[in-house]
Parts: sequence; structure tokens; C-alpha cells
Amino acid sequence: MTARLSPYAHSLAKMHFIVFIWGFTGILGGLISVDAVPLVWHRLLFALIILIVYAKYTQANLSVNKKDRPLLVLGGLAIAAHWVTFYYAIKISTISITLACLSAGAFFAALLEPLVFKRKISGSEVLFGVGMIASVSLLFSAVWGHSTGIAVALFSALLSALFSVINGTLVHRNPAMGITVFELFIAFVSLTMVSSFTHGLWETLTSPQHWDWLWIGLLATACTAYAFIQSVKVMKFLSPFTVMLSINLEPVYGILLALAVFGEAEVMSTGFYIGASLMLGLVVLHSLIKRPTARTVE
Repeated sequence: MTARLSPYAHSLAKMHFIVFIWGFTGILGGLISVDAVPLVWHRLLFALIILIVYAKYTQANLSVNKKDRPLLVLGGLAIAAHWVTFYYAIKISTISITLACLSAGAFFAALLEPLVFKRKISGSEVLFGVGMIASVSLLFSAVWGHSTGIAVALFSALLSALFSVINGTLVHRNPAMGITVFELFIAFVSLTMVSSFTHGLWETLTSPQHWDWLWIGLLATACTAYAFIQSVKVMKFLSPFTVMLSINLEPVYGILLALAVFGEAEVMSTGFYIGASLMLGLVVLHSLIKRPTARTVE
């Protein structure tokens, strides 16, 4: 008889599979031919439909605290802007550059948390800030002609951090599914308004061509709805630290996948990989130092 995995081991394996799936978001962004705003608009539309159907089927609680709605609106606007800037950075630079810069999101979150939770910034966070600046400087010097893409990707990482910190304050008072559906709805409404002024709603709706529909479908189903639902489930057996540490591997998976799919177009200089490795190493080291001292049952 084959030995069955423990709930912890099974959840850990599933978490890494989810992170691997998230690594495909950059690949799909590179394959989809439409602009960033219509791309994210379709992703939100399909993901929302799937999540609402899933919530109806499982009778999930979608209610949210009325007092938290201003923060939820801010979270929805942040995720919309994060996704648009993420895919825009891919369009104007490369997947590898965008994903490398996105790993700075964990560090930005460490800087935003003291402001939100009203605590002092520790000396270690200042040191990590200096190291992160050095890593980004190395990226800028190693990849000529992509400074705009790096700046947009770093701004996207900052928005991702803002979104995470906002949800960190909301999740203790609201159901995860309720937070997600509310924020994605706000993101969808905001991008619908933006699209009506920039691309036109009909042009936005019909902009995907041929294979775009398949890639957007995969992005909305596998990389958004499925990954979110499963990531919530594994948190029953994994500590927040384990989940956070696993997510830090997303840029690694994404860069390796980009090299496999796009080949030479994603090959960067040695300096880039040194800078990216230093940035990722700082994020992982910061996570280890900030690991909760209390023993967590996993």
C-alpha cells in the first residue's frame, strides 16, 4: 500500500503547486496580445463569474463589515492598479525583469506595515532597505533600455504590498471569500470606467483575438479563481509564515518558465541575475528573521 501524505505535507505540496501556477501569470501576460487594461478587465470579469458561482454552490459567506467598506474599496482599486501595471511592465520590458522587481513587494509590505499598524520601523528593516536599493540599482545598471519597465514593475510591487497590508487588517473581521469578491468587483467597476474613456467598452470587450481567449480563460480560471480558492484551503494546515515563504518562490518559477517558453528573448545579463538573486535572497532572509517566535501548529 502507498503511504498517504499527512494533511501538512499535502497542503505544502499544493501550496507550491499554486505558486507554480501563479508563475504562469507573467507567461500568459506575454502571450496575450491585448493591452494591459482590457487584459485585466477580462481577467476580472471571468474570475468574478467563477468565484460567485463557486460561492453560491458552496454557500460561502460573502458579507462584509460595513465599516470596512472604505478599506475594501481601496483594496479593490489597489489590486486593479497592481494588475494593470504588472502587465504593462511586461509589455514594455520583459517577463523576467517584471517578476524580479515584483519580489520587492514583500519588502514594501514590511515598510507599509509599521504605518498601518502604528509601530516603529526596526533597524533590520532599514538595513534590508539599503540592500534592496543596492539590488534595484544593480538591476538598472545591468538592463539598459528597460528603466521605465523596472520603475513600473516596482510601482506594481508597491501596489501589491499595499493590497496585502490592507487585507491583513480586514481578514480578521471579514470572510476571505467576501473580501475577495467585494474587492474584485470594485476592481472590475473601476476598470470598466477607465475602459469607457480610454479604449471604449465595445473595443475592450472584443479586443481579444483567436488564442487570446484561451490564454485569458486560463488566466482567470487556473491562475485566479482556482489558485485563490485552493490557497485559502491550505491555510487550514499551513502557518502564514510557510505560505509567505512559498509565495516568495513565484519569481523563480516565473523566470524559469519564461526562459523555457520564450527562450533567448528572456535571457538577461549576468548582472541581472545577480541583482535578482540578491533581491530574492533579501526577501527570504527578511522573512526568516521576521518569523513569528511563537510556535505555530501546522
